[in-house]
Amino acid sequence: MSLHAKPAGTAKVAYTNARLLDPASGLDARGGVLVDGNRIVEVGAGLFRDGVPPDAQEVDCAGLCLAPGLVDMRAQLGEPGREHKETISSAGRAAASAGITSIACLPNTDPVIDDVAGLEFVARRARETKLVKVYAYGALTRGCAGEQMTEIGLLSEAGAVGFTDGDRAVANAQTLRRCLAYASVFDTVILQHPLEPTLATGVMNGGALATRLGLSGSPAMAELIQLERDLRLVEMTGGRYHASLISTGAAVEAIRQAKANGLRVTCDTAPHYFTLTEDAVGDYRTFAKVNPPLRGAADRQAIVAGLADGTIDAVVSDHNPQDQDSKRLPFTAAEYGIAGLETLFALSLDLVHAGQLELLDLLAGLTYKPADILGRDAGRLAAGGPADMILFDPERAWTIDPDSFLGKCKNAPFDAWPARGRVVRTVVDGRTIYAETPAPAAA
Repeated sequence: MSLHAKPAGTAKVAYTNARLLDPASGLDARGGVLVDGNRIVEVGAGLFRDGVPPDAQEVDCAGLCLAPGLVDMRAQLGEPGREHKETISSAGRAAASAGITSIACLPNTDPVIDDVAGLEFVARRARETKLVKVYAYGALTRGCAGEQMTEIGLLSEAGAVGFTDGDRAVANAQTLRRCLAYASVFDTVILQHPLEPTLATGVMNGGALATRLGLSGSPAMAELIQLERDLRLVEMTGGRYHASLISTGAAVEAIRQAKANGLRVTCDTAPHYFTLTEDAVGDYRTFAKVNPPLRGAADRQAIVAGLADGTIDAVVSDHNPQDQDSKRLPFTAAEYGIAGLETLFALSLDLVHAGQLELLDLLAGLTYKPADILGRDAGRLAAGGPADMILFDPERAWTIDPDSFLGKCKNAPFDAWPARGRVVRTVVDGRTIYAETPAPAAA
């Protein structure tokens, strides 16, 4: 990959000699992209056949893949209140290195993002860091306590991309019914973490392994019970509902049936649910303690099948950074969570290399599909669209080393994991915010 000198006074950049991948249009061809400022001007096969415009800087992509930037619709960024675990700045650096150009952050911070001031704080901090784009969810209920609905209309106008109580399910059926009905007026999405709270009280997946380890187990049925109740409320209200972090085959089937019945339902999962099983807990390994818990082999296979047939709409990082003091504890006392930003793309590409998913289909779940769920202008290589792009080598072999993560915390159960596929350049609004080789950013 080479970068040619840019004539003074121009904001145009020509990305040449690339394998263009745009899952929204089905484009997979050799070609180029012309960027002017923060927007894409032209994209297509055969572009620059007659040469690069004289007023443009050229980036020779050397045959690597040029695709829309990744849209991660579920990450815990720590700020405000838990800056020792992560900040918007540190998360931005980590995300940029892995090809993520847009992040939707959860509202269960300290204080909870349940008012306009909280949304404005996140927006201001994102502008100050000048890295990836950061959007915020509004809390669905006051204090994420599950009882009193927030000002959904006001928060929507202030920029909230959806509403959720983060890692808590709204257990009160009447409260969720009202939220779904009211949110439908503003055509915004309600995101639920579908785990029935009185059943999901264990620290790992319920079953023989939990019994053998002497740990309390959360039954897989806790996910289905909560989800099926929620789907009945969606049927009653006509609201938009998104199930976060689907981890069981039964839940995949319930979503599949709900979609067939015409309900406005979407869902996501995270790489650890199609990569690992409960066996990763091993000898009480707290880095494999997540919520919902890692499931068995059959559930893992069902998640892969749900991605392959499109039942599962999006793949998220489920980034939940934890410091050493929170993880290096007895298993029952350790915090839940994985640092997922820097492994999202590489682990997802394993599905492609294993022949379980086509590359464009995988990219769809990482780009325009989550963007569409959130109503963001992102996830596409299209003329007139934002110049948010990644350049990656799908065959580059490397080994995951959590100690080298750019984020503040290293809580990932993928130490020494062999990966294939590496991002070499990340562009946001036409600016290069990450490059493997030193390069000046486009103006």
